[in-house]
Amino acid sequence: MIDFIKQFFDIKFWKFIAVGIVNTIIGEGLKFLLFNLFHTGVWLSSIIGMVVGSVVSYFLNKYFTFKNTEKGWKPVARFALNIAICFTLANVIALPLVEWICITNSITMFGWSVETFAGNASMITGSCLFVAFNYIGQRFFAFKE
Repeated sequence: MIDFIKQFFDIKFWKFIAVGIVNTIIGEGLKFLLFNLFHTGVWLSSIIGMVVGSVVSYFLNKYFTFKNTEKGWKPVARFALNIAICFTLANVIALPLVEWICITNSITMFGWSVETFAGNASMITGSCLFVAFNYIGQRFFAFKE
């Protein structure tokens, strides 16, 4: 068990975290900009942010984090499938659940309306779940060794 933990949290994990910071600034920044400034809605903002962030993530994780040398469409297809599954799973859990909790209990902060706070809180929660699912999927499926 100790060996598994050491292997799981090796240098690839820390590189994934570093790439995630860059990816978060780009994808999440775009998502919250679209939602809060352009009022595109939670789902559309999340999808657009995820697509843009995923393109950045693919190249950085393929070549920097996992040093994957596989050519062709197989790694792209596995990566896209992984992103789709992780995004769907994380957001199907987080978006309706967190929005329901916030709206039902009238939870808000920062002077936002309950709906605006709920939208932002649900997107943050979905993003956190996505990161956890995505690391496992990229390491052991999309860019497996």
